[in-house]
Amino acid sequence: MSSRNSSVSKGVDWTVVALYAILVAIGILCIFMVEYRSGSNWLQLFLGGKTNYSKQLIFAGFCTLIAAFILMADSKLFTAFANLAYAFGILLMLATFVLGKNINGSKSWIALGGGFNLQPAELCKIFVSLALAKYLSMQNTDFSKLKSQLIAGAIVLLPAVLSRLQHETGLALVYLSFFIAMYREGLPTGILVTGISFGALVVATLIVDPNVLAIALTIIAILIIYFTRRQIKRNSKLLLIIIATWAVCVGVQRFAVPYIFNNVFECYQSQRIYSAVGKDYDCSQNKHNKIETATPGAKAYKPDDYNVRQSKIAIGSGGFWGRGFLKGTQTRGKYVPAQHSDFIFTSLGEAFGFVGCAIFLMLYLFLLIRITVIAERQRSTFSRVYAYSVASVLFFHIAVNVCMTIGLFPIIGIALPLISYGGSSLLTFTVLIFILLRLDADRQMVLR
Repeated sequence: MSSRNSSVSKGVDWTVVALYAILVAIGILCIFMVEYRSGSNWLQLFLGGKTNYSKQLIFAGFCTLIAAFILMADSKLFTAFANLAYAFGILLMLATFVLGKNINGSKSWIALGGGFNLQPAELCKIFVSLALAKYLSMQNTDFSKLKSQLIAGAIVLLPAVLSRLQHETGLALVYLSFFIAMYREGLPTGILVTGISFGALVVATLIVDPNVLAIALTIIAILIIYFTRRQIKRNSKLLLIIIATWAVCVGVQRFAVPYIFNNVFECYQSQRIYSAVGKDYDCSQNKHNKIETATPGAKAYKPDDYNVRQSKIAIGSGGFWGRGFLKGTQTRGKYVPAQHSDFIFTSLGEAFGFVGCAIFLMLYLFLLIRITVIAERQRSTFSRVYAYSVASVLFFHIAVNVCMTIGLFPIIGIALPLISYGGSSLLTFTVLIFILLRLDADRQMVLR
């Protein structure tokens, strides 16, 4: 037993463990800053298990036990049960449609009793990471072929579709981060360029007048045809590709984007996206809003950007050095909605200012760099793909959550890793990180 423990401790990357512990501690501290009230017995409340920060401490203790078990496990278990775990995760997500508990309009939670809830869409990020790594590491997988790329894409997109059906748009978008890991393994650059271009076209559709944008796209197509006229003479198919691309782009901006915002997204979702680019969305055009306001005398609902405005005020009030520990007026005054979960970054910004936020984000950057270094030193494709999956998920959560709180990204409700309140989120990131550490400890093995 002692030899096993010594071998485990010898192979573990303790730098990542230290960063994990620091971030979890910062998370508990931030939740404490938000909820603490002067004159209360904070020690008794910490141990009582009734406040969010005391619950988060319990979650952290439970996650520590899970982390210890993972470090003592055999790395081969993760490859052996990867597909089974993925199937279990999908079944859990399907179960929410029957057993799910509705929280904030999202039926994506399963009640466990005692006030604790499980969100399968969070846990499924672990299972997708394992299943994707398992598939890409198989000897008969040729990722340069379209068939393999479609199968890998299906592994990623299935839980994303289920998350969207549960009205968890934020978690659904998180699964797109796995395409970064797939790109590292040989996903054609054209697919990523197409995705990024589509996103840019959507943003341009929201910002620019539809007629002006259509004219601009037409001018760009004409210029491309002019400058490639020699190539077109040699290959007439190139002209058809340019014309087809122009037609698709115009169709997207004139028909597809308006249809999605008016018929697929709900009113508040469309309003948040428009607000992020400095525009107002007319909810009277939204199908869902029309259904809700069909009763006589009802008025069309038009949500505002209250959350983001209060978040900006809180972060801005911190200034360069911050107001100080437990001295924030905005976050402690409960002006910021969801300040212990989605907007937890505001407590750091108000209390410790620009300097504190910069140091905090440097910890995240150091963690991401360290995980990338770990990924590149793996002999096994399974371990490398898994490591890049972890880095991609972390990066997406961090970038989107921080940008969300300062108004650079629409509010989609995703957690700040290891910081935001929530047992499902903390457990997910703990398992993701410590499976990585277990695989890295056995990096001389070739896992499939």
